[in-house]
Amino acid sequence: MALAALPLAMASGSPGGGGASSKSTRRQAGTRPGWGFTHTQYSAEHGTPEATRKAGALLSARPLPQNQHIMGWGAENPEPAPGRYDFQALDERVALMRATGATPVLTLCGAPDWMKGGRRGRTDWSRLEEAPDRRHYRDFARLAGAIARRYPDIRHFLVWNELKGFYDERKRRWNYEGYTQLYNLVYAELKKQNPDNLVGGPYVVADHDPPAGDPEDRSPELRGPWGELDQRSADVIHYWNRHKEGADFVVVDGSSYTREGHETIPDEFAATEKFAAVTHWLRNVTGLPVWWAEWYVEPPAADDRPGGRDGWDEHHRTAVHATAMMQLAASGASAAFYWNPQRTGDDCPGCLWRSTHLPDGGRELPMARLLNRFAHEFPPGTAFRPVDATADPGARIQVLADDAAVLVVNTERRPVAARVDGKALSLAPYEVRWLTR
Repeated sequence: MALAALPLAMASGSPGGGGASSKSTRRQAGTRPGWGFTHTQYSAEHGTPEATRKAGALLSARPLPQNQHIMGWGAENPEPAPGRYDFQALDERVALMRATGATPVLTLCGAPDWMKGGRRGRTDWSRLEEAPDRRHYRDFARLAGAIARRYPDIRHFLVWNELKGFYDERKRRWNYEGYTQLYNLVYAELKKQNPDNLVGGPYVVADHDPPAGDPEDRSPELRGPWGELDQRSADVIHYWNRHKEGADFVVVDGSSYTREGHETIPDEFAATEKFAAVTHWLRNVTGLPVWWAEWYVEPPAADDRPGGRDGWDEHHRTAVHATAMMQLAASGASAAFYWNPQRTGDDCPGCLWRSTHLPDGGRELPMARLLNRFAHEFPPGTAFRPVDATADPGARIQVLADDAAVLVVNTERRPVAARVDGKALSLAPYEVRWLTR
């Protein structure tokens, strides 16, 4: 018999308690924006007129949360010199989010050059991933405040990205003390601008190693068939959680493949159980809603050879991503943002829409169909229900269901006959199938 349903399919993310005030209810809903994506270097605001129109219509049809960094990833240096601002590019991205009805999210990363030892008025993009100097933490917090004032309708803020520039090579660990100092200054500034602003951190990569890997790096707190959480990642969460001045949610990112060797253990589908395990652990440690700022399932190719994102076809990609999203949803994640790898050319594996720089661009691609449908059917708080599912001997399917919809994923590269929720199905290789109940 096949796997009948996700092990976590009965986990419910529905909030408890019915006596909350309207303000606290709104606040709780605000910390659970659900499934969305992050803009990167290229997005839908530039390109041919017809293609940008189509992409805008796609994003508006079922608006999703959209995340944008304040510098880099499509935005220019917002403060090239102290007190001299340049928000044109960021304004364009915010305008796109507003025009398409998105719940807008800003990631407060990176820092202008003058905050990290560079020249005023100059931007060296090779230094984008450097953290601000400690003496400029307050300057970065003031910049965050200026951005919050400029976009008063934006309520969701992530502080920094993957602790970029905060790794201490001498100590072989993250400089979580420095990050938390920066975080607390930014948190206080954003709450001063508007107490309803929602702020989260520490946005650390939840790395993991193979089972029985290097004993110095692996954490005894969290392990599974997929591997063991990196102790350095766990240390960031614990320190930040103890020393933060406040937080509305905890945010991490991570992949289903290992930190070293990029292995998916025991395979690319079963390895996604890591996302559920980390989500449960974060909720237990912090007591906060859990956000995934990024999640990845395609191991990168070695030595620039074909593979990874460029080596998987879209059927394989969407099947594994669907399984990862099932794990995140069933474990109660409050938000998850797909890192949209848009390019300007014809070849764009994993992109959400065809490049708007092409005459026929702007149309929906398979990952957008998955993301949009999943966000519609399984928003945060969904009460998941049991579902009967069997498949051909030796075949594995993944199933997740609520009262209205059932998602079925064939994890095999061959056709599979299955019976799900009383319906006989013939599933194509790596097919993702939605059923109604």
